[in-house]
Amino acid sequence: MKIVHAADIHLDSPLRGLSRYEGAPVAALRGATRRALANLVDLALDEAAGLVLIAGDLYDGDWRDYSTGLAFVAEMRRLREASIPVVMVRGNHDAASQISKHLKLPDNVRELSTDAPETIELEALGVAVHGQGFATQKVTEDLAKRYPPAIRGVVNVGLLHTALGGREGHETYAPTSIEVMSDKGYDYWALGHIHTREVVREAPYIVFPGNLQGRHIRETGEKGATVITLEGSRIARVEHRALDVVRYFDLLVAARADDDEDAIVERVRASLATAMSDAAGRLVAARVTVRGPTRAHTAFATHPDKLESIVRGIGLDLGGDMLFVGEVRASTSLPIDLDTIAGGDDALGQIVRQVRELGSASSLPDELLSVLSDLEARLPPDLLEHPAASFLGNPVAQRELLSEVEQAILARLCGGRSA
Repeated sequence: MKIVHAADIHLDSPLRGLSRYEGAPVAALRGATRRALANLVDLALDEAAGLVLIAGDLYDGDWRDYSTGLAFVAEMRRLREASIPVVMVRGNHDAASQISKHLKLPDNVRELSTDAPETIELEALGVAVHGQGFATQKVTEDLAKRYPPAIRGVVNVGLLHTALGGREGHETYAPTSIEVMSDKGYDYWALGHIHTREVVREAPYIVFPGNLQGRHIRETGEKGATVITLEGSRIARVEHRALDVVRYFDLLVAARADDDEDAIVERVRASLATAMSDAAGRLVAARVTVRGPTRAHTAFATHPDKLESIVRGIGLDLGGDMLFVGEVRASTSLPIDLDTIAGGDDALGQIVRQVRELGSASSLPDELLSVLSDLEARLPPDLLEHPAASFLGNPVAQRELLSEVEQAILARLCGGRSA
């Protein structure tokens, strides 16, 4: 018997800033989470699964379009026709959703209580599912502590939306520990909330399947669900299945000192071609960063839009409608000895020293911070989402920008000068 474990579907999650890119496949990206959900149902049907588990964040916050909920109901009816039950818990995003509070679900779907841990024993399957959903958006208590002990003679599954002890990029909601979960005696913990797949432990199994579909450039790589194969009362296999329809890639292309523009273009082409191959027929959405010291730096620094135009052209040539290149970054530098220049008494040496002093200070000068703060306050929200504005309010990005300023000045003053 097989169980399919999914989480963090974020159905109809809104697009983030893609409209600013000319030619962005907005329609395809907007529908990606629905098509990934359909793939999840197809997987359960193809595997003749006995049970589907959804570990929270089915929806994406206070999303008021009822067609979102109706799309979920339609997919669950497909499972009902195959007599496949679904057990789910609410996550932090579901707790904020108005849709989920008023939507009637098919009778094969059971949502566990948000008031206290609840157990559903599926006698025909020999499985007991224990869980509790989020009653509010911010749950800071350890829900798992109150889960009941395992039921003897069946496979016990804990269904929980949690950050465990914390994961980068995610709020530490419903924090718990491996020790708390292990003490319950369950065979498998079906977790949600963390968007990167992670098998935390194998005895017992504690698994984050990751989200079903990447939604932006920080959610790169293969996304999908986990298939659990039971043999009697034993877990025989736990396997990942890719279900995403759009795959995000954050591509770093290393530039070499002797690379000219043509050489870098060929490296970018090869990187994008590899991404297309890895995506196995899915739509590719990529960010490209060219980084490193190279003699081509002057051309990119003095004509900032040049690399972007070239890379977008490569994307169209390689993939057409199946390859979308969003942000293009040139984080290159001149292949020169900055330490030697900084030690000189000429204008170049003074410039390098001043920029380095700014970069090494504990904080930027008050005058500069005031200018940046004023700029942030004046920019409209759509411009604040643009990558070019990412340094505002971000000390790390501001220091990176200082380095880019240094290189831009040197590119204009040094030209093709080398080490």
